[in-house]
Amino acid sequence: MRITTWNVNGVRAALKNGVDNWIKSTEPDVLCLQEIRARPDQLTAAQKESLEGNNPVWNPAERPGYSGVATFSHFPPLENQKGLGIPRFDVEGRTIQTLFPGFRIFNLYVPNGKRDLSRVEYKLGFYQELLEICDGLHQNGEKVILCGDFNTCHQPIDLANPDANSSSTGFLPEERAWIDIYLEHGFRDIYRDLYPDREQYTWWTYRFQARQRNIGWRLDYFLISEGLVEQVEDVIIHDDVLGSDHCPVSLLIDLK
Repeated sequence: MRITTWNVNGVRAALKNGVDNWIKSTEPDVLCLQEIRARPDQLTAAQKESLEGNNPVWNPAERPGYSGVATFSHFPPLENQKGLGIPRFDVEGRTIQTLFPGFRIFNLYVPNGKRDLSRVEYKLGFYQELLEICDGLHQNGEKVILCGDFNTCHQPIDLANPDANSSSTGFLPEERAWIDIYLEHGFRDIYRDLYPDREQYTWWTYRFQARQRNIGWRLDYFLISEGLVEQVEDVIIHDDVLGSDHCPVSLLIDLK
C-alpha cells in the first residue's frame, strides 16, 4: 500500500501547476492533502474529477481560503471523522481521521506558530489534544498512522540552518519537545528510523531561491504506531516533485 501526504499550498493553484498529473502517475492508495484552502464546490468539475476518484472526504476551514485538509482512498473506509471534536481547532479544518481494517490514519495540518510566535501556544495545545486521543486509541489496541504537515523540525538534521532558526517557530525547543513526547507514547518517526543520517527536506520558502539551493526544512512526517514498524517497506520524500512549496512524501507499507 502507498500512502501519500502532501501540503499543496492551495489545491486550486496546485492543480493549475499539474499536481494531478503526478498523483495519477503514482496512484497512491490513500492520498492526504493539507492546506487545500478551498471547498470542493469551488473546484471545476474537471478539477474535482482529476482528484477525487473514490471516497473523497473534504474538511475545509470555516474561514474562506484558509487551511483545510482532504483525504482520498481507492477503497472504502470503515468510517471518517472530521476534526478532533474540539471546536477551537476544528473550525480551521486541520484533521481527518479515517479508519480502515486494522489501522487508522490521521491527515494532519498542524498549526503554524507564526513569525511573531503568537500562535505557538495554540499549536502546542493542538499537539496535546491530539496525543490524548492517540493515547486512548493505543490503549484500545488500535494501530495509528499520523501523517501530514507537522510544522516542526524535530532535530538539527531536519533543516538546513538550525542555528539561525533556533528562535523561529518550527524549531523552538518547546515545539520539538512534542515530537519527543509522541515518540515516548508509542510512535516512531519511520523516515528517520530508516534513514538516520540522510539530510532531506520537504518544504522550502519561495524566497532566496531556497529550493534551487536546497535550503529547506523537513516538516512533513509519518509517525506510526510501533506495532506497524515491521510492515514498512520504505518512506520516500519526493523532493524532485514541484507544484507546491512542499513536496509529497509516501509511505510504502504492507497492510494486507
